[in-house]
Amino acid sequence: MRVALECGGDVRARAGAVVCASSIVTVMRVFSHTCSNTEIVCALGCAQMLVGVDSDSDYPPDVVAALPKTGRDLDLNIDAVLALKPELVLTSLTVPGHEKVVHALRDAGLAVLVCDPQSLQDVYADIQAIADALGVPARGVALVAQMEALMPAVAVAGDRPKVLVEWWPKPVIAPARFSWVTDLIERAGGCNPWADEDAKSLPLDHPRVLAAAPDVVVMSWCGVKEENYRAEIVIRRDGWAALPALQHGRIHAISEAYLGRPGPRLVEGYRRLRACIAELQEQGMHSAI
Repeated sequence: MRVALECGGDVRARAGAVVCASSIVTVMRVFSHTCSNTEIVCALGCAQMLVGVDSDSDYPPDVVAALPKTGRDLDLNIDAVLALKPELVLTSLTVPGHEKVVHALRDAGLAVLVCDPQSLQDVYADIQAIADALGVPARGVALVAQMEALMPAVAVAGDRPKVLVEWWPKPVIAPARFSWVTDLIERAGGCNPWADEDAKSLPLDHPRVLAAAPDVVVMSWCGVKEENYRAEIVIRRDGWAALPALQHGRIHAISEAYLGRPGPRLVEGYRRLRACIAELQEQGMHSAI
């Protein structure tokens, strides 16, 4: 688990506190800096604790539409966050450059819980850490158990299809060893050709992709709506026509919301990955054949 909680007091003790004398139930005031954390809070049934979110948090739409938004991930308005008087800020290091924002939040005297998941087990641990901090630990246990049950590890006879997930099209950026997506691919019955690379993600030049010969290409471009993913961008790359994935038309789009956000909707990302891999396996068509 890669999560840190820093605060001036006992955050867990304040979460969900009940003021018996007046029969008024109070809940922690929480600001969420990242989409995944916003979704985790809501999946834990704690949406009422949110007093604001970052401008990229777009789910659940009925919740975030009514909340103040204080800027995008790297351009967070710290003064605007302070004005919301949060007791806890949920943030992460999943976006390059987030370190500066985390330092600014800490320097402002805010209680900060920082998530930095690098595996699916880390994602589960972060969900539990957030549930603990919000005073609903049992809900964290239940949510993790539900996700685990919905993402079973698929047994594969023979070679696993090689799956390239693209975080970005130019240069092509793919997840590596320290990514929950590598775990999702494995669970779904495939393998990440760059699973042994010691990085969260890495840029790939054309020769490296051609040498790996992926059987499936998944577009999951960060910050781009799924309806704007274009397979022709993949198809027209130099030399890529020789890849098994392109020879058999196996270019798929899976929203970054389902793969790039380490939270409850990874279940949908897994489901879509599994569908891509299952179709390939049913056809008996991958590069090992």
